[in-house]
Amino acid sequence: MTGKMRQIATVAVLLTIAVNGIAQKTAQKTARRNRPVFYSIHAGQTMRVRLNKALGSETSHVGEYFTSTLVDPLYSSSGVMLVPQGSIVNGKVTQIKRAQKNGEPGTMDVVFTSLRLPNAYIRGINGTLTDLSGSGGNSDNEGTVTAKKTSNRNVKFIGGGAAGGAVIGAIAGGGKGFLIGAGIGALAGGITGRVKKGGEVKVPSGTEFGVILNQAVTFPKYVARAM
Repeated sequence: MTGKMRQIATVAVLLTIAVNGIAQKTAQKTARRNRPVFYSIHAGQTMRVRLNKALGSETSHVGEYFTSTLVDPLYSSSGVMLVPQGSIVNGKVTQIKRAQKNGEPGTMDVVFTSLRLPNAYIRGINGTLTDLSGSGGNSDNEGTVTAKKTSNRNVKFIGGGAAGGAVIGAIAGGGKGFLIGAGIGALAGGITGRVKKGGEVKVPSGTEFGVILNQAVTFPKYVARAM
């Protein structure tokens, strides 16, 4: 190989290295540009959900999974929609206590484990039951409900009501709790002077309640799947 040919070969090699380097940098920039931006939903935010299937201390069992549907969409602090209305909130029954003959009502503990968006994106969450009454949360102009008190996380379904309707009550830690729902006066059964069996938990399909996030969770901006 003559000196001129070696020189040409060397230039060709250098050009190949340069082109490969440029291509690699371009690919890296494109990947960074296409990488989704994640936004945070802070701990303490409450989702308004609607139960999809009835639950009850007589009919449900520990370990049973159930679903509820998100009523109001969730937004980032900057107003980006992250979780649309109609997303599915997955929950699990963790403890059931049947009603007692001494008037003590049945109770049921649940947790919420994940969110499934209409575009099939799934994200794990750490959520618990909470109240949506006026004392339990604020609703802003985007329909997002935020709990006022962290004590409202210590709630469970409680049996009660003249028709056995479910109520929600704070029972943890011996602190002062709250009850919501119809027929609360009949909750204990012994109020009328007679000791009778407490009410069982009966949460009908369609019941609305709150799910409070115990830990922050991140989502990309919601994009519907292409048809």
